Amino acid sequence: MGSKSDQLLIVVSVLEGRYFPKRPKHKLVVEAKFDGEHLATDPVDHTDQPEFATELAWELDRKALHQHRLQRTPIKLQCFALDSLTSAKETVGYIVLDLRAAQEKKQPPKWYPLLSNKYPKFKSELQLSVTLETDTKTSVDGFKAKEAPPRDITIPLPGLDPKNLVAVLNKEEGYHQIGPAEYCRDYFILSVTIAFATQLEQLIPTTVKLPEQQPEFFFYYSLLGNDVTNEPFTDLINPNFEPERASVRIRSSIEVLRAYFLMHSKLQIHLCCGDQSLGSTEILLTGLVKKGNVDIGQQPVAIEGAFILVPPNRARQKLPHVPLDMAPTLGVSVALQKDNVSQPIVQGVTKAEREKAKKALSPAHDQERSPEQSSYNAPPQTHHSPPTKEDATESEVESIQYDRNPKPQKKALNTRVPATQSHHATGSGTSEPTTGQKIAVPAVSHHFCFSLDLRSVHNMDAGFPVNCILRYSYPFFGSAAPIMTSPSVEVKKNMEVFLPQSYCAFDFATMPHQLQDTFFRLPLLIELWHKDKMAKDLLLGVARLQLSNVLSMEKTRFLGANREQCWRQIFSETVPFTAAQGPSNKVAELSYTMTLEDYGLVKMHEILVSDSSQCLGADADEPPQIPSLQPVNAPQVQPEPRETLEYKAALELEMWKEMQEDLFENQLKKKELAHMQALAEEWRKRDREREALVKKKVAEYTVLEEQLQKTLTDLEKREKQLVSAETELQRLKRELQAEHERNLQELQDTMRRVKDECAHQVELEKSRVRQLEENKIHMQQQIYEAENKYKGLEKEFQQYKDQQSSKPEIRLQSEINILTLEKGDLERKLESATKSKLHYKQQWARALKELARLKQREQENAMARLKKQQQELEHMRLRYLAAEEKELGKTQRQELEDIRNELNRLKQQEDKKHFPDSQEDFGSQLQSAHTQQVNESLDDYLARLIEERDTLLRTGVYNHEDHIVSELDRQISEVLAKRSSSKDQKTKN
Repeated sequence: MGSKSDQLLIVVSVLEGRYFPKRPKHKLVVEAKFDGEHLATDPVDHTDQPEFATELAWELDRKALHQHRLQRTPIKLQCFALDSLTSAKETVGYIVLDLRAAQEKKQPPKWYPLLSNKYPKFKSELQLSVTLETDTKTSVDGFKAKEAPPRDITIPLPGLDPKNLVAVLNKEEGYHQIGPAEYCRDYFILSVTIAFATQLEQLIPTTVKLPEQQPEFFFYYSLLGNDVTNEPFTDLINPNFEPERASVRIRSSIEVLRAYFLMHSKLQIHLCCGDQSLGSTEILLTGLVKKGNVDIGQQPVAIEGAFILVPPNRARQKLPHVPLDMAPTLGVSVALQKDNVSQPIVQGVTKAEREKAKKALSPAHDQERSPEQSSYNAPPQTHHSPPTKEDATESEVESIQYDRNPKPQKKALNTRVPATQSHHATGSGTSEPTTGQKIAVPAVSHHFCFSLDLRSVHNMDAGFPVNCILRYSYPFFGSAAPIMTSPSVEVKKNMEVFLPQSYCAFDFATMPHQLQDTFFRLPLLIELWHKDKMAKDLLLGVARLQLSNVLSMEKTRFLGANREQCWRQIFSETVPFTAAQGPSNKVAELSYTMTLEDYGLVKMHEILVSDSSQCLGADADEPPQIPSLQPVNAPQVQPEPRETLEYKAALELEMWKEMQEDLFENQLKKKELAHMQALAEEWRKRDREREALVKKKVAEYTVLEEQLQKTLTDLEKREKQLVSAETELQRLKRELQAEHERNLQELQDTMRRVKDECAHQVELEKSRVRQLEENKIHMQQQIYEAENKYKGLEKEFQQYKDQQSSKPEIRLQSEINILTLEKGDLERKLESATKSKLHYKQQWARALKELARLKQREQENAMARLKKQQQELEHMRLRYLAAEEKELGKTQRQELEDIRNELNRLKQQEDKKHFPDSQEDFGSQLQSAHTQQVNESLDDYLARLIEERDTLLRTGVYNHEDHIVSELDRQISEVLAKRSSSKDQKTKN
């Protein structure tokens, strides 16, 4: 953390609410989450205007606050409704606060609406304020949510730590011991009942792939360290599992049990598929042993309710937000009851009594139920529990079962007769396993065999080659499974193709008039499919076969396997396939042959209908035997025809036939009604499944549409930003190019002007040299005359000197005169050198000022317009200027070198002439003037190099280690060395 003044508190004030519904048995709690720390208000009454009056604070320093603001860390407040009786927690809504809106000055509170409000008719709001306060307390007194002290749990037993309470299994007596055995002697029964589940399909996102085979789902939880699972089920949309209860026996005391439940307060129940958890819910067990529940010995304490299943963290982001009425819920009941039996109970470790209320639907009454208790996956156990407990359990399970809508059992798809489930006998404990149902078939039923041969398909007009397969189904023949030809064959236009494996025969028993009625009413539909390996199969057309045509054909007689008389009818025809979609045009034609064989009356009166709905058999009690006709010894007198045994037998047979016909018709009507009810229930079930799937898909597609709309808006905004940025970049590029061209033009103009000035200076110097040459010639003449005069005067002076040589005053006076002349000569030289130096300094100063002005203007323009490219452009500009200055210096040095060579040449010419002394003096004067001019140029060059180096260092971009600065230092050193050497040479001269 930072210093004391840097400590801050984020204070969220939860003042009050409004527009809440009144719920007398509920409390309201607001939980706030920030940076992984959870804080909550005290529970208040669930009224229309609840008053919280609570401040929630988090401690952090300014650096952490800055990081959270950059990351836009939200403060999430969730409002919950707590049930005072069951401690069930319901989400009412949530609010997300922006941390960036928090200021250190006091701000007035605002009303925030609850998002995802549970009460859609009430626009519930909370009055909140977010402020930043300076933490004036020390770090010891500060409160942190993560470092909150644990709840103080006190138990009446001294020396017992609640953290060390564990459930120890006593295998011999069959209970879990919690706490010391000498103090904890009361017996309790803790039971968990999973009653129902709804909307479980919301837990599975569309991106998650389940096993290809039919997946099995089950609920899993751990009860005192024992893993418990219920019976698996396969349908998530309509989960069909029986209510199950798992109970465990505990030996403890109420105080120790309360402390144990406070330390282990949550029971997690998971919905699993294999080893994968699809969702879970948590149930608080602290409500079972609250203080004040003193009547636990008289009646059990239970926590019941519908709890919302929450997906795991790895799948929560892939699931869309669903409203509360469509949230996946699980009905759970957790009960704790005191066991008053003093003797220990001998039973298993985890007495998983999974008591199930089985429903058995009779053929006549679908609503009749018989609850039945069974136990799976557990060995036989000896129960010594009181009968009141078992009775209560049965009534509880029965009530739970009766609250749910009964689901019809699966019907076997056979000859319109439903198959009932096997019933476990409650008295003896044995069961009668069956795989089907035996039904009585009246003797008037005939055994028929119908065969269909789909011969060929021709005249195909689909517009493309078709991989043809034919498909049909006729449930009257005893099976609703579709019949298909295999494999697919390719059919082209104007081509006839014979179909492989296209013959199928059906054996069934029915009455002739029912066969005729069905054949006349229901035609056989043949579907023409195009099988595509790369896409979904396509239905091209449908052909209608009128099966009644075979009944109009001539019957031919043949003998059956048992030498009985049988009849056969054969019909062949070509029918068109009409298009399944669009106008009813002919797609192709089908040639087929159908045969109907009648094997006469059915000899077997009982038929076993299997679950596969494709096999018939006889396995039942014998039907009433028809009295056999025995010959009797009749007297000579003929009795009445009605009194004969034959007539009575025939009459009894006809009566039995009529009775069986009525019985069979009633049974068929009942079976038809049962089938219709089953089909209606199956239709409603599938309609509910489709509706749930459609709702789920609509919710997912709505979320995806919002995400796509948001992404599209972001992309459009980003595209606009990119277009504007590109336009701005092009504009800056054009401005930079224009500025560069303008600067280059100015530099070229400056160079041209400097060159012109230098050429003018050279011309002036050349004219001055010519003038000096003329003066030199004139001076040479004067010198010649002066020398002649000087020779004459010298002779005279020599004579006079000889005369006056003996006087010291004269000698001193002559030395003074010589020194005075030398002084005057030196002063004139100094004055001319000073003037030349001032002249050149003025010229160089003017040029440097012009360059400095150009440099300053270029630097200002570059800094104003090119922010990010300033360093590189400055570097290029300085390099360019250095190169120009270097070229200019080289040009000037070359010109000075030419002047020096010219002067040396003149000096050598003068040396060849007759006046060596005067010429030497004049050459020394010129050399000293040239040396002085060179020294002045070196001083100006040195000053310019130092100024450029200082300018580069002041920009902050370069340092002394950079190459250009090192090069300038080297040139400065060379100039200083040249300057010192020139001074030494001048001193020697």
